[in-house]
Amino acid sequence: MNIVCIGAHPDDAEYYAGGTLVKWARGGHRVLVVSMTNGDIGHFAMAGGALARRRAAEAHRSAERAGLSECVLDFHDGELLPTLEVRKQVVRLIREFQADLVLTHRPWDYHPDHRYTSMAVQDAAFMVTVPYFCPDVPALQKNPVFLYMMDAFTKPAPFKADVAVAVDDVMDVKWSMLDSMESQFYEWLPWLEGTLDEVPADAKDRRAWLENTFSGVFKEPANRARKVLEALYGKAVGARVTYAELFEVCEYGRQPSADHILDLFPFLPRGRVRKG
Repeated sequence: MNIVCIGAHPDDAEYYAGGTLVKWARGGHRVLVVSMTNGDIGHFAMAGGALARRRAAEAHRSAERAGLSECVLDFHDGELLPTLEVRKQVVRLIREFQADLVLTHRPWDYHPDHRYTSMAVQDAAFMVTVPYFCPDVPALQKNPVFLYMMDAFTKPAPFKADVAVAVDDVMDVKWSMLDSMESQFYEWLPWLEGTLDEVPADAKDRRAWLENTFSGVFKEPANRARKVLEALYGKAVGARVTYAELFEVCEYGRQPSADHILDLFPFLPRGRVRKG
């Protein structure tokens, strides 16, 4: 399969779906991680081209650690809009990668770049099959399945976990992916939380701090979707899952049956998926 995960910033796809992306890559599937913006204002002490280059390097290092491909587009952080130009870029990208599956944010989110990334991807969900839209890149003969990555927002509609993936066995790689994004997880996010002075200087201690600080955040989805995990993996196994990543089927694009979901997530136990 060809899987494209489209986040708003360099670190979004890794944060919300990194473990599942690693599972696909380990299964021999092609995985492309896309950032719609270059992240050039996501810091408290630097910005512009220097920060964009730094974050692009971090995204590349993260992808190398996980065995993924990556692409950072050059739209400015905080300024993304679902324009025709953006829609065409998304359509071309999905077509060029011959995507079978596309992941992105939901359109209800705290960050405008997240919302407008979602809108741009949704706007592309049908257009990728229209031959005379962006005719310079051949249209897809088969519409991909589009999935939303997990979030905790409830208005106007809460996230619904159609699929829950246990990622305990790949969390070491996910932590390594996030560890590579030093500007975000050791500088920008702690500064926003007022905890910058708590971040250790030593690399090994810093990694331990990362896991200790964010483990609760990444445990929450498994607790939230415990019944889904038990339905997918069996009650005994599902009850023991510590870390999970959740996905909701977008109403646009191809609508997967229960069997098709098993094809898309080949690391799920066979015979247990019941969509809806």
